[in-house]
Amino acid sequence: MDVQHIAAFSDGPHGGNPAGVVIGECLPDDGQMQQLAATLGYSETVFAAPVADGAWRVRYFSPAAEVPFCGHATIALGAALARQHGDGTFALVLNAARITVEGRRDPQAADGLMQAALQSPPTRSQALDAASTAEALALFGLAEADLDPRLPPARIHGGADHFLLALRDRTRLSAMRYDFEAGRELMQRAGLATIVLAHAETPQRFHVRNPFAGGGVYEDPATGAAAAALGGYLRDRGWPHGGSIAITQGEDMGVLCRLQADIGPTAGESVRVRGAARMMAA
Repeated sequence: MDVQHIAAFSDGPHGGNPAGVVIGECLPDDGQMQQLAATLGYSETVFAAPVADGAWRVRYFSPAAEVPFCGHATIALGAALARQHGDGTFALVLNAARITVEGRRDPQAADGLMQAALQSPPTRSQALDAASTAEALALFGLAEADLDPRLPPARIHGGADHFLLALRDRTRLSAMRYDFEAGRELMQRAGLATIVLAHAETPQRFHVRNPFAGGGVYEDPATGAAAAALGGYLRDRGWPHGGSIAITQGEDMGVLCRLQADIGPTAGESVRVRGAARMMAA
């Protein structure tokens, strides 16, 4: 299989979350896709093949399991499709949704930097029950006093499910630690893609970390699916997002990533998540 290595949501020509991208005439079998994802070791590897209506059938695999939707791998795929077919918007058929991704070359940037934007699956959110909140707090050694009361704990969705814990103090976010096996057990039992730990620097600027033990990765440097889910949650809360939020992620890992989420006014609708993508050496 021909694998492209693309870092999505990069900080210009630096940083970003690496993804493997495989585009072929047909999808490999499940075992081959899972084996390649495990070998690459990226948070996700995306596989795409054309289907009859001009769309692309897409599946995502983490090192440990298939996932229903992955934002950074979709951004990487949008960049790869634009490089192969020219700038444009591409229809994607996921396991449980149909979405689009745009890809275009950045004429202002050297080294083939691309820009891409996805339209997420529909979003939804609900308050997190007390037992799940207590378990999530305990996993990270947090207390209720560490939470931002403006953004209560929630289960959020934008193509995949996540728990959200919003922290009032940036230093508590920076100090994130957890037991990997305990995190994996919780995330798999609860059916989560990640747990979102977020800090609102301003109403339109967030710092985020995403433990991803359920997928076999301690932390995901940038998570477009969680960004979409967070955008939907902020809309549901009536948060003063002003139509768009900027998310900084990966900085505590030394892998700076920048995401932008555009939030429309209609409850449950798709969130547009965009950012840069840079080609990596194999």
